[in-house]
Amino acid sequence: MLPTLIFAPLLLALASLPAFASEPDLAVEARQASQLLIMTLGGELKASMASSGPAKSLAVCKEQAPKISAELSKKTGLKIHRVSHRNRNAEAIPDAWEAEAIASLEKRLAGGEKPETLEVSAVLSAPAGKTFRYAKALITQPMCLICHGSPEYIPESVKAGIASEYPHDKAVGFGLGTIRGIISVSKAL
Repeated sequence: MLPTLIFAPLLLALASLPAFASEPDLAVEARQASQLLIMTLGGELKASMASSGPAKSLAVCKEQAPKISAELSKKTGLKIHRVSHRNRNAEAIPDAWEAEAIASLEKRLAGGEKPETLEVSAVLSAPAGKTFRYAKALITQPMCLICHGSPEYIPESVKAGIASEYPHDKAVGFGLGTIRGIISVSKAL
């Protein structure tokens, strides 16, 4: 269980939103939740890398990331998870909207848009009702390359861990500053 203090600033901000928030309000809420997930997971990963090394840190993304996402989803009322067009985890396959979002964000990045601005949101209508959707690009950072970079530069111990834990892995070969996937947020309206 993660310390509640980590989520306290976000929960205070979310508590001030109206019950039926507008799309811009929901985008702010989703952006805050995405940033919190990125910061929390990044902190866990950095700590594990420093104490246990990269091979043993694979467990952070496999075991801790889903727990962090689930806890954050429970606390915010949003569905929050990571997906990628080149996934490592079987459950991280994007749905149609997420795949479109990734393609759109990649095109914007290629067009010169700043990585920190790469997000998209929409309200989708379906027979079951409306759903707010949000995607924030996950940009490949230097630390990411140890497990997601060019295979020739991934340490052998990490390659062995990936082969063992993720036999159908597609999440290698990313370059610095490229989109590795998205934080996907949704909320039924």
